[in-house]
Amino acid sequence: MIYNFDEIIDRKDTSCVKYDALEKYFGYKDLQPLWVADMDFKTPDVIIKALKEKANKGLFGYPISTQKTDTLVKEWMKKRHNWEIEESWISYVNGVVPAYSAAVEAFSEEGDEIIVQTPVYFPLFNHIKSNNRKMITNPLIEDNGYYKMDLEDLKAKITPKTKIFVLCSPHNPVGRVWSKEELEELAKICLEHNILMISDEIHADIVFKKFTPLASISEEIADNTLTLNSPGKTFNTAGLNCAYAICKNKSIMKKFMVEAQRRGITSVNVFGYVALEAAYEFAEPWLEELLVYLKNNISYTKDYLTKYNSKVTFLEPQATYLLWLNFKNTISDYNKVKQKLLEEAQIALNEGTSFGIDGKGYFRLNCALSKNKLEEALGKIVTHF
Repeated sequence: MIYNFDEIIDRKDTSCVKYDALEKYFGYKDLQPLWVADMDFKTPDVIIKALKEKANKGLFGYPISTQKTDTLVKEWMKKRHNWEIEESWISYVNGVVPAYSAAVEAFSEEGDEIIVQTPVYFPLFNHIKSNNRKMITNPLIEDNGYYKMDLEDLKAKITPKTKIFVLCSPHNPVGRVWSKEELEELAKICLEHNILMISDEIHADIVFKKFTPLASISEEIADNTLTLNSPGKTFNTAGLNCAYAICKNKSIMKKFMVEAQRRGITSVNVFGYVALEAAYEFAEPWLEELLVYLKNNISYTKDYLTKYNSKVTFLEPQATYLLWLNFKNTISDYNKVKQKLLEEAQIALNEGTSFGIDGKGYFRLNCALSKNKLEEALGKIVTHF
């Protein structure tokens, strides 16, 4: 490998949520943090170089995207996902979550219903409720650790007030990469009922099998889909606040951007644009090696838990660096599992119930860290579970 993913970087006292907010969120300072979905790997040198060059110019006025920005996003989608988009389909915002909230406001009214597939990334819940919409859950079906969509349940829950379906693709936290066939069946239902699909594809680059962007399947689906994405997860640049929306349907994009501008989320960090351009133009070799390292970490975790006969299990994810650990065969009391993780194992994981009630018995572990540190964390788990 050219890139050193084994390097251990001390992130304490760097004003990062993952390390410096442990006491705030968990009540303990001295925990090994494997929760927040950012990586402990250094951002690619080509991105750091571009940021330094921008900083050295000493001018940080209001930025705009350029033709180059649009072209690089377009080329990235074609190269990585075989998705042909037009530059005019792209608009920039300062984050996927703020964009999602703006879309909820733009395409539904108070009291309308929005469907999510639980367990799922929990900020989706917050922005449905904060916009005074009604959240409808369409729980995924778990079959021996493998998750699939329950489309019969989905059809049964649709009403005239159902306006939006939210897709997490690839799925966080269960790690599914939805097949083209699954997405086609889902889209057919939404199209029949005139339900807008919002597809959160922020983990699309961190996949271990073929990924299909929802809007790439057909023109009809593209005309009914707002896709949200960012280089933030892929290249560990989430703090630079640069994301984008893609939509073929001009009226949908216009309506979305009116709300995005009203909320003031179209002002992207000047370094965000720089990082996006450097990432998509120069950092693909780094990404290829990252995927190998992450896949090895996932396999190592599986083998480690098996070797030490741990009752903690998980299905190897098809995407993301997030492991959906099943603690159901350890201690029956979920709160006691949580307490033991914090007080005895001294590791910080995301509680499964934060992703919805379907997550009870699970905890999410972020394995995007050096193998040595991962081994340290796994040792704590097998010792206590």
